[in-house]
Amino acid sequence: MESHGLKTVYIAFASDAFRNGFLDNQYTQLLQLRDANEPDFVLQVATLFLEDSEKLLNELRGILDKQDVDFEKLDACVRKLTGSSASIGAKRIKNTCLAFHNCCKEGSKEGCLKCLQHLAQERLLVKSKLETLFKLEKWILAAGASVPVLSQ
Repeated sequence: MESHGLKTVYIAFASDAFRNGFLDNQYTQLLQLRDANEPDFVLQVATLFLEDSEKLLNELRGILDKQDVDFEKLDACVRKLTGSSASIGAKRIKNTCLAFHNCCKEGSKEGCLKCLQHLAQERLLVKSKLETLFKLEKWILAAGASVPVLSQ
């Protein structure tokens, strides 16, 4: 596919990710921080987020697997994930974390388990969206073009 077609696909795919709430304006702000000296900046930040979020999900699972759930410890992990998802612009993950936080405050293990399942699903969806965006960017650059500037 030629660079113009790739750019069109990239913009349409990114627009869909924003429209469906996977990403928000924070992601576009991250993109603006990318420059010629660090072209992989956003990829590196996203990779760290995906690695850290997987570790936090495993930590949340471990806390919820116990007979007596430590809701304060659970909420502390949820807050970490809330912050990291907000910083990268993973809006749906952040919103799910907010619901998870409320379940922690209520002491609802069942509610927390549902939120954890939803978080795991949302993380996989965001991961897929980000990976596709990065592939499209790579193809656009390989075609000798510049990656379009995104606005929400």
